[in-house]
Amino acid sequence: MQLFYCPNIQGQQAILEEDEFRHACKTLRKKEGDQLHLFDGRGHYYLGQIAKTNKREALLDILEQEERPLPWSFSLHLALAPTKNIDRMEWLVEKAVEVGVNKISLFLSQQSERKKVRMDRLERIALSAAKQSHKWVLPEWGELEKLSDFLPQQKAQHRFIAHCHSADLPLLKAACPKTIGPKEEILILLGPEGDFSWPEVEMAESAGFQSVSLGHSRLRTETAALYACQGIQWELGQ
Repeated sequence: MQLFYCPNIQGQQAILEEDEFRHACKTLRKKEGDQLHLFDGRGHYYLGQIAKTNKREALLDILEQEERPLPWSFSLHLALAPTKNIDRMEWLVEKAVEVGVNKISLFLSQQSERKKVRMDRLERIALSAAKQSHKWVLPEWGELEKLSDFLPQQKAQHRFIAHCHSADLPLLKAACPKTIGPKEEILILLGPEGDFSWPEVEMAESAGFQSVSLGHSRLRTETAALYACQGIQWELGQ
């Protein structure tokens, strides 16, 4: 099933625009009468039939629709410092969406080497990964901000910070709740290549974060983030 992202759906009609329109009608040469599989990024699938096209968009009639929520009921929030090599950051976004994540936030810490990120590009990568892996709900995105500004805003029921400052930390697997209620949020915080500074760890702990370990191996930022997402999904997801 080839999916097309179509957030502009009202009643029994949908408007396919921009990149998705160009891909369907210019590249794939879909025309009036052809059917397309659509999703709105909010947990709904639609079967649409092209009714009319012009140079910029296609109007579709909705033939079928279904609710298709994510297969896990809790919210998984991944927060990390952007990697110095943007290719690694883009790889992580793709794989995290495929594995399953509800929200991705980026922050700047004391040892961050990358200060700017093209959020529009990361969002496009996330969209492509969601379409490929049939994730019917797109991840939310947090604005790039300082860690000191990010921490006080977080209200997740389960908050963890992974770092390498101590060899005597509980594993994330052991610290995770054994059961979790619908809509409860798990937030995992990952630092930059040089790790968090100790004052940042203390600041996070003061904000209600529990320090955890991801094991004995020293992992790259993007590897650690994916490992944490997969571990949480393995423990609590479907």
